[in-house]
Amino acid sequence: MKSGIDISLCIPTLDAKALLRDCLRSIYANTHRVTFEIIVVDNHSQDGTLEMLRDEFPSVHVIVNACNAGFTKPTNQALRASTGRYALLLNNDTVILPDALDRLVEFADAHPEIGIVTPKVLNRDGTLQKQCRRGLATPWELFCYFSGLAARFPNDPRFAGYLITYLDENETHPVGAVSGSCMLVRRQVLDQIGLLDERFWAYQEDTDFCVRAANAGWKIYYYPRAQIIHYAGWGGSRVQAYRSIWEWHRSYFLYYRKNLASRSLFLFNWFYYGVMGLKLASALLVNFFRKEKFAGSRKP
Repeated sequence: MKSGIDISLCIPTLDAKALLRDCLRSIYANTHRVTFEIIVVDNHSQDGTLEMLRDEFPSVHVIVNACNAGFTKPTNQALRASTGRYALLLNNDTVILPDALDRLVEFADAHPEIGIVTPKVLNRDGTLQKQCRRGLATPWELFCYFSGLAARFPNDPRFAGYLITYLDENETHPVGAVSGSCMLVRRQVLDQIGLLDERFWAYQEDTDFCVRAANAGWKIYYYPRAQIIHYAGWGGSRVQAYRSIWEWHRSYFLYYRKNLASRSLFLFNWFYYGVMGLKLASALLVNFFRKEKFAGSRKP
């Protein structure tokens, strides 16, 4: 595909006008050496998002959905409309820091074996958002993560495999998977393996896509010289918190069944499905008693 565009930014959004405005402003202010197009897919926002886009960002390509279609489907809608050499999956609650997109593209151009690369994603307080670079979410990795073993032994690869905290956050390195909050994908990867799997309404579609890319022979990298801020928990997951909790657990079930279940005996798989169900019930109960409803944990 030859359009003269280096990078197509694909941004789903729902009722996050102020966050989206800040995101778009940061893209224009801090991207200088690469050409780009922005495609926003709106999931039937009712907060004036469409009017803001029309009045303040007339060059943005806007696709409007009649309902909340989640994350995966609107991202694929944007990918189908994209023309760049690279596509960037980007959350609406992000801020692009100076030269981040320029550096991502330059790094990928210099390493043609890399199919997917993520920047260093920061919390609002400047600390690393550890979920931006990950292992493959195996049962052992998640057990260590949720049980606290990973936090107690962050430098031990045996226990810290999910968030790979034993690797230096300031060093470039290959990873098993990256977060869809900001994920640069080479066009050839999309041509080879296709779009995101729409069985995932939201969540785990990024890890599943990374697994498919790796199986096709592509490298996946974390590149900390490029940096963004991600206000996790302040975008779509707080608009429909209970739906988000349900979909996170449903998506992990689908991811496990698709990519990991064949590695284990069926008895373990059924035991693990039961554990997933208990975790879902616990998450819904905890959220019921929260004053402010949101999915997951609030990032600092």
